[in-house]
Amino acid sequence: MDRLKAFIDSEAASAVPLLAATVLALALANSPLAGPIEAALETRLGVSWTFVELSKPLLLWINDGLMAIFFLLVGLEIKREVVEGELSQPSQVALPIAGALGGMVMPGLIYAAVNWRDPVALGGWAIPTATDIAFSLGVLAALGNGVPLALKVFLTTLAIVDDLGAIVIIAAFYTDQLSLVALAFAAVFIAGLAVLNLTGARRLAPYLLLGMALWLSVLKSGVHATLAGVVLALFIPLKSAGEADAARPAIWLEHVIKPWSAWLIMPVFAFANSGLSLAGLALSSLLQPVSLGIVMGLFLGKQIGILLGAGLLIALGIAVMPIGGSWRRLYGVAILGGIGFTMSLFIGTLAFDDGAHETQVRLGVLAGSLLSAAAGYLVLRLAPGR
Repeated sequence: MDRLKAFIDSEAASAVPLLAATVLALALANSPLAGPIEAALETRLGVSWTFVELSKPLLLWINDGLMAIFFLLVGLEIKREVVEGELSQPSQVALPIAGALGGMVMPGLIYAAVNWRDPVALGGWAIPTATDIAFSLGVLAALGNGVPLALKVFLTTLAIVDDLGAIVIIAAFYTDQLSLVALAFAAVFIAGLAVLNLTGARRLAPYLLLGMALWLSVLKSGVHATLAGVVLALFIPLKSAGEADAARPAIWLEHVIKPWSAWLIMPVFAFANSGLSLAGLALSSLLQPVSLGIVMGLFLGKQIGILLGAGLLIALGIAVMPIGGSWRRLYGVAILGGIGFTMSLFIGTLAFDDGAHETQVRLGVLAGSLLSAAAGYLVLRLAPGR
């Protein structure tokens, strides 16, 4: 429980640089520097080595490269939770899993209902299905001791399951035309990782070298390159809980990556993807189908889905209300699940690659997440103590 509390505190703290980067991006997008920043993000950078040649805009190096490291961290955290954390205890995991599933299905249905007549816009159905763990826990941290630890654990576990769902969605629905040659190379590197794991290799260097080769193969295959980070995490040894963290490769690597993710990778991603020019935007802009579907999915779909999924298990007696919780507090936490931000923006970059839709995605994600944060905070702040 001490480790989980430290995890919650660290995730909550990571919301600060993320928020700062977002505010800076919005400010610069509405300043004379907007043009130069956009040009810089479109600058092509490349490397060439023997038969390997890569040339991508800086924005894609951030979204395909830096985010692969973030997904490696997500994979390591999920693996740890499944092996020895909250996800390893069926009695404690049923409630947040039910909430997470409801919180993914309902937003997707609402978005699809709004955009049913537009096949292109319909491709963004998964955008409002995500929960941003950093911002949602940041709001809980702002409430101090007013929210019981058990509810914070519920939201943390729900967000982890949500991340796992996002990984599955990206792999299944946001894959381009496949290159069988690149996939064959990827399979060879995955086999190499499996051999390292099965033979008990403990040094990280071989895993990371094969992981880089896997990333390049996946990048060329048509499957989104960030998934290579998740696959790599599955093979890095965790070992038994009796060992010191420094002697456990997966735990050690997680501790190394986490501050870089919180203070560099995620703020850079937020800065590059959340800049939104307010010129020409009006309240009616939120009524555009993509924006409206995202806002309704995040703010309404998330709270309805989470509350229905978790509430049904409580009502049927399959699970119990978290210690210190109440229906009003559970409702407030469900609203905070609508803070999609990081993962929602990321899925938006996969769903659309044209300027008009990108603007609607950013507007919808920012509005839906802000509305969920404010409403969730007020509901929890006004909830009677116990």
